[in-house]
Amino acid sequence: MLGAGGIGGYFGARIHHAGGDVTSLVRPTRAHDLSAHGFYVISPLGDLHITPKVITSAQDNESKGFDAVILSCKAYDLKSAIDSVAPALAPEGIIVPLLNGVAHLARLDKEFGRERVLGGIAHIGVTLTPEGNIRHLNELHRLVIGGRTESTSPLIKDLTRMLGSSGFDFFLSPDIENEMWDKFVFLSVLAGATCTMRASIGDILETCSGEDFIIGLFDECCTVAVKHGHQPGQERLAQYRAHLTTRGSVSTASMLRDIERKGLTEAEHILGDMVRRAATHDIDTPLLKIAYSHLQAYEIRRTLEQT
Repeated sequence: MLGAGGIGGYFGARIHHAGGDVTSLVRPTRAHDLSAHGFYVISPLGDLHITPKVITSAQDNESKGFDAVILSCKAYDLKSAIDSVAPALAPEGIIVPLLNGVAHLARLDKEFGRERVLGGIAHIGVTLTPEGNIRHLNELHRLVIGGRTESTSPLIKDLTRMLGSSGFDFFLSPDIENEMWDKFVFLSVLAGATCTMRASIGDILETCSGEDFIIGLFDECCTVAVKHGHQPGQERLAQYRAHLTTRGSVSTASMLRDIERKGLTEAEHILGDMVRRAATHDIDTPLLKIAYSHLQAYEIRRTLEQT
């Protein structure tokens, strides 16, 4: 497991607690803290305290290589993640990225080969506390993976067996790329709306044109997905539309929390990628461009303030 932050820490802890053989590749400071004190998962589904197996580089791995590497990093850390895990992966090992969006797939395919790169989605609300613990924000903890070629690695069966017995909701998808696009659309709308307005879905819906803005973003992103050959299912569309128009909802994107702590965001890899994909098909996306421009302005200002 690359990383022991919110997503990597949560799923890694559940796998470890269920007896799975999982090792976390983390930075030296995090490794020291984890080895000395472990960490807590604070969850409405049950708290855990574990002391995980950790390494800080591929050279620390005493085996011949890991059969599977799960990437739980942010999209802007993809290059360093590839550099870190490539030497640790077994010759026939598989990569399972849990990054947001879909842009990372092309980069990983080039590096490892499409047949070795699975698709993956994490549906979960988690945050890393200042003490280094994992706070699970609700009862959703769903992990979906799937092969992207007709000839998938036999290792996926062993991985599926382990993940399926680790205490969270696990699914092996026969069409993982379409599911990734579904989440890509939803996340683009959620991040675009809540980051631009700096507010929750419920607060946005209380404004004079907030619902129009949200639905407009949703329609634009769905149009882009369809043009790229990914038609969201009617049931999924209804679920997303309901989530995005629920009065009183406190839902926000994790990208907004990144802004509030003055951190880096995945704007380029989510909204930027959606805008560029729209441009390749000459799709007009004025609301999406406004949301993306807003996040670009934030990144520019953040960089200036740090220099």
